[in-house]
Amino acid sequence: MTEATVITPKDVRDAGFGDFFALLKPRVMSLVVFTALTGLLVAPVQVHPVIAFASILFIAVGAGAAGALNMWWEADIDALMKRTARRPVPAGRMSRQDALAIGVALSGVSVTMLGLAANLLAAGLLAFTIFFYAVVYSMWLKRTTPQNIVIGGAAGAFPPMIGWAVATGGVSVEAMLMCALIFLWTPPHFWALALFVKSDYANARVPMLTVTHGHRATRRHIMAYTLLMAPLAVGIGLTSIGGPVYLVVAIAMNAWFIRRSASVWLRGEADAEADGYRAEKSAFRFSINYLFVHFAALLAEAALRQFGMDIW
Repeated sequence: MTEATVITPKDVRDAGFGDFFALLKPRVMSLVVFTALTGLLVAPVQVHPVIAFASILFIAVGAGAAGALNMWWEADIDALMKRTARRPVPAGRMSRQDALAIGVALSGVSVTMLGLAANLLAAGLLAFTIFFYAVVYSMWLKRTTPQNIVIGGAAGAFPPMIGWAVATGGVSVEAMLMCALIFLWTPPHFWALALFVKSDYANARVPMLTVTHGHRATRRHIMAYTLLMAPLAVGIGLTSIGGPVYLVVAIAMNAWFIRRSASVWLRGEADAEADGYRAEKSAFRFSINYLFVHFAALLAEAALRQFGMDIW
């Protein structure tokens, strides 16, 4: 496929429930929900279960809204990439107009209802997150700079801060550190993927680092961001939301991540192609679990404190 598929109204088939669900990017939504829930639960203020449930629900709806707006705007380049060509809009199961309408409607509902359920700060942060992902990242950064995933990563970093704001009505150092962890994790996570799907981004003319600077530079950047991320991740264990459980987990996970990134950094392109980018795929798969394990460890520390078992 070398040219974008043009979808006209008569070409669009009736979308099923699965298509509407896919439009919301459920895998991205699940990460948003989990990190936002962690931010809410590790905060030093307990939230009524009904308010907590409603808040997380509307944060999830907001994440889905951002995903729908992203698919509306990127339908042309999605059609050019193998891993995205079967999404509802480029595959012709849904029109771009419908994706836009759903994204706008869900954005308004999620922000308004979060403001009513929790507070205006949390709603404002959610609105800014949707705007940043849909406009700053999707409409501007994605097609103009190889730093797209670096700057755009801020959109995925805000959910724990939103969860913290739901609980406390404010923002703290701990909330910003959780955001910083996601922000620094995003580039090596996506660049590891870009190393073995380079042709996709090149075909779609997306200026991913692998396309503009090559694989060698991308490997160096993965290593650099991993080394920046590791001390921050471990340092969270020394804050009020950390503890010995988190520290052990963070030290082990980051030592392993550094090892994986080093194996990617030291490889030549010929060796990578010869074994089907095994090390790169391994690093990418590990990075998927990296955030989940860190935030699960933070939840474990919060549970220990809840039951009076805080060791610090």
